[in-house]
Amino acid sequence: MKNVALFGAGRIGSIHAANLARLPGIHLKYVSDPMADAAQRLATLHGAQAKADPAAIFQDPGIDAVVIGTPTTTHSDLIRQAAAAGKHIFCEKPVDLSADRAQECAAAVALAGVACMIGFQRRFDPTFSDAKRRLSEGEIGTPEMLVITSRDCAPPPVDYIRSSGGIFRDMLIHDFDIFRWILAGETDEAAWLSATGSSLIDPAIAQAGDIDSAIVSIRTRSGRLCQINASRRAAYGYDQRFEILGSAGLLACDNLRPTAVRQMDAHSVRIDKPEHFFLERYRDAYRLEIEHFFQQLQAGGPFRTTIADGVAAQRLADAAAQSLASGQPVTFD
Repeated sequence: MKNVALFGAGRIGSIHAANLARLPGIHLKYVSDPMADAAQRLATLHGAQAKADPAAIFQDPGIDAVVIGTPTTTHSDLIRQAAAAGKHIFCEKPVDLSADRAQECAAAVALAGVACMIGFQRRFDPTFSDAKRRLSEGEIGTPEMLVITSRDCAPPPVDYIRSSGGIFRDMLIHDFDIFRWILAGETDEAAWLSATGSSLIDPAIAQAGDIDSAIVSIRTRSGRLCQINASRRAAYGYDQRFEILGSAGLLACDNLRPTAVRQMDAHSVRIDKPEHFFLERYRDAYRLEIEHFFQQLQAGGPFRTTIADGVAAQRLADAAAQSLASGQPVTFD
């Protein structure tokens, strides 16, 4: 039996708590959140203890691993404290809002000799995973071009945007990871990146110092190309798609919908809109990634997403923010 502490009792923390409760051999011992009422509700629901003081949790020798689902600005501190205490770590993306601080976290994790997995849940989505498998098995030949569409159903509150680190670090961090996982693979990396964007949805987002619509183009060292188009709003639902063009064909991953029923009549053909929100869209992915974390922890095997992946995606996000600010492309050594 492995004892686990969960940091964060909000939306993502609630998802992780429910998935932890389903895992055999896992005991959710603590739930910690500055919002004491939220922590107590979630702890009561899953038979855990609410504990406000992170230091007390890290000092508990019975805790084997921590799951971090708190706001981004707290991730790096919690990772370092967990590593220093010898606890294994699962942390939501991103590692930090700064690539340099993320790298410092990676160094702390390596020094402590603990396991650390970063929650890029899209790698565990069954549709995306199957596309990766087919690509690896050569079904479309050599991959050449990746096009990612990433659109939220609606913008988050402006107060959230002010502390989010911006659209590239908060939202497109997932798409940068998809680029590395699908197109770059283990032998290629970004060589050139250009980003542009606008605030087309809400003037308050621009006043908060961010954009809500973006285009990012990336060229790899081997010449492969990626384009990411992103928006904080899609009136028709949560729009998450990508297609990869190869020398012998194309793999396309479409949206998930509540049902696959199509209605056809004399006037139109109708299907369900995409799932409305990321919690529904990636329901299975969140379950599968936490299962993977504990399975690999038990087996001593490698994680599908590591803290090194978190650092690499963060460097792309930083480069995109730099390109947007300067109006010039960024090249990588």
